[in-house]
Amino acid sequence: MTKPLSVHEALIWVMVTTAVADRNMTESELDQFERLIGFLPVFQGFEGSVGAIADTCSAHLKSDDGIDRILDKVVEALPARLHETAYALAIEVAASDLDVRQEELVFLQMLEDRLELDKLGVAAIEHSARVRYRKL
Repeated sequence: MTKPLSVHEALIWVMVTTAVADRNMTESELDQFERLIGFLPVFQGFEGSVGAIADTCSAHLKSDDGIDRILDKVVEALPARLHETAYALAIEVAASDLDVRQEELVFLQMLEDRLELDKLGVAAIEHSARVRYRKL
């Protein structure tokens, strides 16, 4: 049995899985990881290696039921009060390259379901991202 994820690891796994859902992690998505980890209060005290955490997450994705196993570990690690935070991070990563693909939408739906998020809260998070990433 593997050790449980820390809260920080779980949040990073959410971001990584969102980014690789379409099999193409972009430079914009990688830059967004750094920005989010660097300034969001939820990451205060984080001292791990994002690269090592991302590599471990990616290794889990290669198994037959990888996404389900990742979601199980994320849900196990996150307190309920951070479920919306995890979803918001996933939305930020998906929106960061201004090209949300069908595979990312499928993962976001799976994440929403597994975290048992309120539909109104999800709509607010998604609307907020659309407003922030709107172009002139």
